[in-house]
This record gives sequence, C-alpha cells and structure tokens, in this order.
Amino acid sequence: MLKLCGFAVSNYYNKVKIALLEKGVPFEEELVWTSQKEDMLRRSPMGKVPFIETAHGNLSESSVINEYIEEAYPQTPLFPADPWQRAKVRELTNLLDMHLELQARRLYAGAFFGGTVSEEAKAEVRKELDKGVRALAGMAVFGPFIAGASLTYADCAAYVHLPLIAAASKWAYGADALAGIAGVRPYLAMMKARPHIQKVDADRKASLELMAQRNKA
Repeated sequence: MLKLCGFAVSNYYNKVKIALLEKGVPFEEELVWTSQKEDMLRRSPMGKVPFIETAHGNLSESSVINEYIEEAYPQTPLFPADPWQRAKVRELTNLLDMHLELQARRLYAGAFFGGTVSEEAKAEVRKELDKGVRALAGMAVFGPFIAGASLTYADCAAYVHLPLIAAASKWAYGADALAGIAGVRPYLAMMKARPHIQKVDADRKASLELMAQRNKA
C-alpha cells in the first residue's frame, strides 16, 4: 500500500493527503520530520516532506507526487480530460505554490512562530505577493471550485495555502492580501464543509499539538 510520509502540519503534506482522500486511494501515513540526517536523505533526497513510499521506490515533491497519483490511480480524476484545461489546472497550481505560498513563507517565522522578519524582507514579499494576488484574481474561477465546476489538484493546493497567505499577510501588513478577491472567503467555506477536508483539518490540529509538545521536550 502507498505510504504518505511527513507530518500533518505541513501544507504540502496536506496538499497530497487531500488528493489521496478525494480520489479514494488507499494509503497509510507515517510521521516523519524534516531532517538532513543520512537515513532521511536516503528516503527523501532533499530531506523534505512530504514523500511517498511506493512499490517502485520513494517519490518526493508534492506536485510530482500528485501527478504520479493521477496516473497510477486514474479513478476519480482530479485533472480535467481536456489537455488545455489540464494545463490551466497545472498553471494555477504553480501560481499558488511558487508565486503566492513560497513568497508568503518568508513571513511565517514572525506570523506563526514568534520570530522576526525584517522590514526589508516584508517589503520584498509584499511586492511579490501583490503580483501573485493580481494573477490569482485573474485566473481563479470559483465556479464553485478554483479552476471551474470540478474539484482538481489546484483545489488541493489552494485550500492548504490560501489561509496561511491570508494570516501571514495580515500579520505583516495589517491587512489580508487576499481580501480584494471576493471569491476567496466563500470558496474556503465551501471547501471546509467537505468531509475529507474536515478530516485533514482535524489531523492538522492534532499534529500542531504534537509539534508543540515536541518543541517543549
């Protein structure tokens, strides 16, 4: 059976987990922390999570994992059948990963972990976030899902990234960077009502508590 390795606080771990649950793919979970130790690097070349264990070996990077899942388990597809629409889902997912979440991530030390972020870094992030948010406003469909009428891999990314981007930007700038996109809030509420999303949220909460205990030890 496929094994998903990592920890449920990670938004990228949950990006894969949502896909597995929504597709109905049987899988196990193994709690694995990021590490640069040799035994971890044998399992995940960059020492990152998530990664999956398969009958063929291990695979890392969330978008690559989701592409594999789609091809290996074609039931309940999360990519549209049309090649153009598939490409648009990939484009939107890349925007969410690289031009929004990755930029906002520079704020997380201050927003979520009690650290500090320099004013220079905040200004740099704000410039990139503004571009990413403008692009998202033009690309997101919210019809009712972020890429159209059906749930796709773009939703797996959007649901786990958008709340973090909103919270981090509000911490850094006093305002939610996504507030100007009218569809975001009802979209997240609609997603939150899905049973598989509720499971992921509950597991994330439990993992946060475990991480807090681990950090105190």
